[in-house]
Amino acid sequence: MAAAERLVVVGGDAAGMAAASQARRLREPGELAITAFERGHFTSYSACGIPYWVGGEVDGPAGLIARTPEEHRARAIDLRMRTEVTELDLDRGRVRTRTLDGGGESWTGFDKLVLATGARPLRPALPGIDARGVHGVQTLDDGRALLDTLTSATGRRAVVVGAGYIGVEMAEALIRRGYEVTVLDRGEQPMSTLDPDMGALVHSAMCAMGIETVRGAHVTEVLTDTEGRARAVATEDAEYPADVVVLGMGVRPETSLAAAAGLPLGDSGGLLTDLSMRVRGQEHIWAGGDCVEVWDLVSGRTRHIALGTHANKHGQIIGANVGGGYATFPGVVGTAVSKVCDLEIARTGLLEHQAQAAGLRFVTATIESTDKAGYYPGARPMHVKMLAERRTGRLLGVQIVGHEGAGKRVDIAAVALTAGMTVEQMTALDLGYAPPFSPVWDPVLVAARKATAAVRAAGV
Repeated sequence: MAAAERLVVVGGDAAGMAAASQARRLREPGELAITAFERGHFTSYSACGIPYWVGGEVDGPAGLIARTPEEHRARAIDLRMRTEVTELDLDRGRVRTRTLDGGGESWTGFDKLVLATGARPLRPALPGIDARGVHGVQTLDDGRALLDTLTSATGRRAVVVGAGYIGVEMAEALIRRGYEVTVLDRGEQPMSTLDPDMGALVHSAMCAMGIETVRGAHVTEVLTDTEGRARAVATEDAEYPADVVVLGMGVRPETSLAAAAGLPLGDSGGLLTDLSMRVRGQEHIWAGGDCVEVWDLVSGRTRHIALGTHANKHGQIIGANVGGGYATFPGVVGTAVSKVCDLEIARTGLLEHQAQAAGLRFVTATIESTDKAGYYPGARPMHVKMLAERRTGRLLGVQIVGHEGAGKRVDIAAVALTAGMTVEQMTALDLGYAPPFSPVWDPVLVAARKATAAVRAAGV
């Protein structure tokens, strides 16, 4: 009887364990032996839920875990926790590992390899950045460490460095825990995932919620007390007292292993794959999740977008291909949604600077409407910005800032982008209507009408 093929998975969260689980569904243990390595304490969890765990809205960490190590092992996956892969030996088909709790090292051979090493929070090389009380937020271990600090802190002042998705979500979580929150951001407006005019709406809302937001702030140092604990964050212009510091400056692909092994990386440092999620130029290596770059269907370029939705899809596709089936990942349009308190923030497609970088000529249209019929109780304002290609009218991007019901409206635009629709075609979409849910003309359709007029006015 032939020996079973050996699959090694590096990374035990969404992409890695989805790949392992799907491959196991397709192939029995006697055909495919699966070994997975995870350096943390948890597997298959929702990192997106960490801000809501910290803020006390959801239970954790158990409530954020989709499948435990024991559940994976019960399905004949040899999952080794607290084990870090330190080297890829592609010539010999093996990985070197180190047990973090014991320090022992060993080699494990593979016939097929899946890299799902995720992303790492940006942590600039500044004085005091590694002091006690300074936290990045990427894993459940990070969330637990932050909660430990919040529980033991004697003061109630928090500084969040960065105002991207994680930054604003963590600002809300800290407000919910009774902290005085200051957000320091280098940008012109918070949420660099929006154009500045839409980010200004987020800034106004954050200020109204009691979150001090300092724009154009260049952090130079984390100041510490005599015990080496963070006490303040310094910028070029001021100092901001802090009993806890949270880094929310975004993430970068964790591809140090891949780079050392000579695997192909894109402009953002993410692994490059083909449509089947196979690493380019490699027959038996796949990669997925936050460590890869994905194809942008709108710009026609690769981008790094760290989202659990993509990671789970990547894992399913990798597992199908490793298991002998066939599946592809066609690409993304860059859809994301978030909130800060009751303000919902969403975008899909390209921002203005991204469209310019792609060499596209475009027009924009921005409208203010309401999330319900204007006469219906509780109607609140909603802002929609739309980008369309100048000559063709092809939809290029949509940004929405509003309240209840605003965020998920972006899915209308995501479908339109995927289908390659023009803004004029969008005006005829048969969307649901009732006064409690929308005006007669939904805000997305109002923006599409205005964008259509802008395309016609611009001409060729």
